[in-house]
Amino acid sequence: MYRQGDVLMIPVEKEQVPACAPVPRDRRGRMILARGEATGHAHVVGGPGLALVADLDDPERMFIDVPTHGRVTHEEHGPISLPAGHYRVVRQREYVPGAFRPVAD
Repeated sequence: MYRQGDVLMIPVEKEQVPACAPVPRDRRGRMILARGEATGHAHVVGGPGLALVADLDDPERMFIDVPTHGRVTHEEHGPISLPAGHYRVVRQREYVPGAFRPVAD
């Protein structure tokens, strides 16, 4: 497992990745795993041939396909290297009375 702030990347087998569609890049051409609501900073993933995809049935569930190697960056955290593989992206959540919500970064 790899964690950067409120984003967790969990290795999964290729068979565990559901039917997916590419996640659109932002205006700057970046693949965003999570955007900070408080700061505007973003957890960004990149690498040769890397794909960020979302589950067709649940667009909030994202996966990363890393053919050779990847890197996750953020303005307030050190970069993380990802070896080749498939990863499920999980956003940390917090409990507020009556509900769970993503942690505001």
